[in-house]
Amino acid sequence: MKRSWAGEVRNVSLLVAIGVTSEGFREVLGICEGAKEYKSGWSGFLRHLVDRGLSGVELIVSDACRGLIESVAEYLPDARWQRCIVHFYRNVFSHVPATKVREVAHMLKAINAQESREAATEKAEAVIAELRRQRMGKAADLLEERIQETLTFYAFPDRRAGVRHWSEDNGEWIKLRTNNPLERLMKEIRRRTKVVGAFPDGKSCLNLAAARLRHIAGTEWSTRRYMNMQPLH
Repeated sequence: MKRSWAGEVRNVSLLVAIGVTSEGFREVLGICEGAKEYKSGWSGFLRHLVDRGLSGVELIVSDACRGLIESVAEYLPDARWQRCIVHFYRNVFSHVPATKVREVAHMLKAINAQESREAATEKAEAVIAELRRQRMGKAADLLEERIQETLTFYAFPDRRAGVRHWSEDNGEWIKLRTNNPLERLMKEIRRRTKVVGAFPDGKSCLNLAAARLRHIAGTEWSTRRYMNMQPLH
């Protein structure tokens, strides 16, 4: 966001967290002003959430924000971290020629569509070899170094009594490997704050964004079950 400061326009960063309850409903956990690139901002945010009673977190899905990853290990040590595959794909595409993006996208999707982490790792090795064969070395290096960060969702169950393959039957694995629901909220915040332009201060920007989140939380967004949590239980 933008704000005015001593006659200059500066950026304001907002940190937002949403969660899925043990019953499968989405909730807005909190919002605050801070720099997402730095650990200090995320540490203060997570400390605030934990002090308010946040507990039992099993999985955190986000992009590769170093400050967040470091803070999670300190305040939510029992939670696993899943790198959003959509953001990761975009990182890989930045090292791929425009004419090859579609082809590489199919390769990456094939990795995350495997039945197990072992199969996904094996597929990733084949994709890395193919990228090197096509002389896309930087994309291959990134994939080789970071692909395991996108495979954390395989640690959660995909089969239970009376339930067929979890990812196919309910689409739960798809919901565990991206942070698209949060991106949708951020898009709505940007749409609402865009008409303002530059805010007089960070607090006014935060108040408007929080008001928009409260409105969304009072709609079908939070009253409609988002995930079937029974296999986890």
